[in-house]
Amino acid sequence: MSSRWVWARSLAGVAILAVLVWRVGTGPFLHAIPMIDARSLAAVVAVSGVTTVCCAWRWRLVAGGLGLGVPLPRAVAAYFRSQFLNTTLPGGVLGDVHRGWRHGRETGDLGRAARAVAWERVAGQLVQAVLAVLVLLALPSPVRPSLPLVLAGATLTLVVAAVLAGARARSGRTVWGRLARTAAEDLRHGLLSRQVWPGVVLASAVAVAGHVTVFLVAARVAGSNASTRELLPLAVLVLLAMSVPTNVAGWGPREGMAAWAFSAAGLGAAEGVATAVVYGVLSFAASLPGAVVLVIGWWHGRRPVTADTDPAAWRPTTEGAVRA
Repeated sequence: MSSRWVWARSLAGVAILAVLVWRVGTGPFLHAIPMIDARSLAAVVAVSGVTTVCCAWRWRLVAGGLGLGVPLPRAVAAYFRSQFLNTTLPGGVLGDVHRGWRHGRETGDLGRAARAVAWERVAGQLVQAVLAVLVLLALPSPVRPSLPLVLAGATLTLVVAAVLAGARARSGRTVWGRLARTAAEDLRHGLLSRQVWPGVVLASAVAVAGHVTVFLVAARVAGSNASTRELLPLAVLVLLAMSVPTNVAGWGPREGMAAWAFSAAGLGAAEGVATAVVYGVLSFAASLPGAVVLVIGWWHGRRPVTADTDPAAWRPTTEGAVRA
């Protein structure tokens, strides 16, 4: 990943924050944080713990489908570490890059390990998008009138992409053809296998529910009196914005979307920014176990895997590959 591209995306996040400060002032940023209490923090840590375990299990399923074993305790520790890095480094994805790199070093197959992380995140985002559409169709929201047009455009884009990918896959010797064939094989064994996709969907759905719950807690902490029915569509919109990698340690698009969505819903941009700020602080606190994992890893160094950690589980093996 180009360092210039990383910094460009980070500057975009800074620009969003600067515009918000200009429009709503510093009050929503400064006054919301002291409202966080021990009860809300404990609730978010508990919910985020379940969410992280589900995401780690999803990664384990996808990696296993591609033939790379990941013991669940190691997967959970690695996922906590990647979440902490995502919330502290520019771009919001460097933790996932590090997770794939570490797994690739430990298994001896960097390319397949990186693809496992990428497909795991894609699967999570896809399930989140589907659930978001269902919520936005069922409940009133600022985007409901334009949703059919957005869905039609997204469907057309996916169809065109699938046709182009199929054509390139049949082209044989070109680089794009090889990439398309690799992607097709990954999808077949790493996501769409009957042994993989049900668990991936379940883990992703629970993870989305966890993120929405944290958002609702953040809204209450920030002083919102809106009903859960009003907040649910706003929550899924903000979660979708969080997947845009133009942020500074997670900050930027989240606050921008919250300001717009809350304002369009008649709740006020300041309330949306305050909710997003509390969400960011709570999420950072919930990711701190990842800092512990990072420190322990640094303290012990990159030790080789020993017999008591089941070395066979970390080596690339066709036995772990799932065949549909």
